Amino acid sequence: MYDAVGGMPFFVALVDRFYARVAHDIMLRPLYPDDLGPPAEHLALFLAQYWGGPTTYSEGRGHPRLRMRHAPFAIGQRERDRWLTAMTAALDEADLDPDVRKRFDDYFTMAADSLINSQ
Repeated sequence: MYDAVGGMPFFVALVDRFYARVAHDIMLRPLYPDDLGPPAEHLALFLAQYWGGPTTYSEGRGHPRLRMRHAPFAIGQRERDRWLTAMTAALDEADLDPDVRKRFDDYFTMAADSLINSQ
């Protein structure tokens, strides 16, 4: 999938569009550090690796351990929905084949669901 979507430039652009939304979201913004640069870089590297790209993320940060890394943040249904809305909008701006888009949608829905840790 990594190569099919254009490699690292696709993931960097996707994450840039996502974080542009996070930066202005009153619910999501407080969950992130003041400088969105490092989390954006981490997410782009993680997604690239997950979808078959280089293992740069794991080489630099170890195993992804998504639930553990997100445990300090209260993530309820509302936060999950806002996060997924921002990511879906970022995907909307990509010109993806419908089958490829469905795979991304399915993954992001599963990931968002798995990170809910509060009521």
